[in-house]
Amino acid sequence: MNVFIVEDDAAIFESVKESLGKYGLRVTGPADFKDVVGSFVSEEPHLVIMDIQLPVYDGFHWCREIRAISKVPIIFLSSRDHPMDMVMAMGMGADDYVQKPFHTDVLVAKIQAVLRRVYSYGDEVSDVIEWNGAVLDLKRGIIRKEGVDVELTKNEFFILAVLVEAKNEIVSRDDLIRKLWDDERFVNDNTLTVNVTRLRQKLAELGLGEAILTKKGLGYVAVTL
Repeated sequence: MNVFIVEDDAAIFESVKESLGKYGLRVTGPADFKDVVGSFVSEEPHLVIMDIQLPVYDGFHWCREIRAISKVPIIFLSSRDHPMDMVMAMGMGADDYVQKPFHTDVLVAKIQAVLRRVYSYGDEVSDVIEWNGAVLDLKRGIIRKEGVDVELTKNEFFILAVLVEAKNEIVSRDDLIRKLWDDERFVNDNTLTVNVTRLRQKLAELGLGEAILTKKGLGYVAVTL
């Protein structure tokens, strides 16, 4: 299992990583504290350990962002001991709050307890994709960027997901129509054009209007900006 630690103190990060490694747990962290959610999506962790005082945005901000797309368990780890901090953390859906300084064995025990409780009936797989700083929630049919949600129709979201999953490769119009048809969605060539146009208009609200390109005679491609 993968534990995602959002902690800017390198010494604490490495200490916890070493301790969890002894129990066969893999530990990862954000590549960039400006885009914690992007790293979270890429790593698909089973549990998050979140500090409150962090560079750029605090842990409460990132907790809200993660909770918007996932029910993965979150344990706050902080030197702040004000009761309101604990109340806020639990109110945001945190599973536990551990105060610094802490005993590593106690933290490991709490992590193991949460993992046993949450995953006793099978692992919950993250069903989101990160693209150009936005997150596609495949279950809810929503694309989210910097706290802004844009709702797409089923066809629009299906088209976007297919293009993004193609990883900068061109998807032909025939392939898109075939995939939509196989998914029991009636669509013809004209309907596809209309859906792509509407999709671009909605993506423009997130600054991604230019991220879906038309390759004349070939199809469409979702590019990385």
